[in-house]
Amino acid sequence: MSASVNVHDAKTNFSKLLERAHAGEEIILAKAGKPYAKLVPIEPKEPKPRRTPGGWPELRNIPASVWFDPLPDDELDAWEGKYSNIL
Repeated sequence: MSASVNVHDAKTNFSKLLERAHAGEEIILAKAGKPYAKLVPIEPKEPKPRRTPGGWPELRNIPASVWFDPLPDDELDAWEGKYSNIL
């Protein structure tokens, strides 16, 4: 269901129109009798699913040394930009 409202009346009764739109009604705003804009309710956002730890159990089996060993010199140099001409 939609209703057409002149812009002047919409300015005067904006709070009431917001309540009607929030209740699910579609309000057409008209300027000089011609449809100009639409006031519609916003779709409610669905809550984000809660994250649970352990979503990638394969990472548990990787030894800590892989994560914490220092990088080899050539790889470290590449990260530091010493080999920027190799692309």
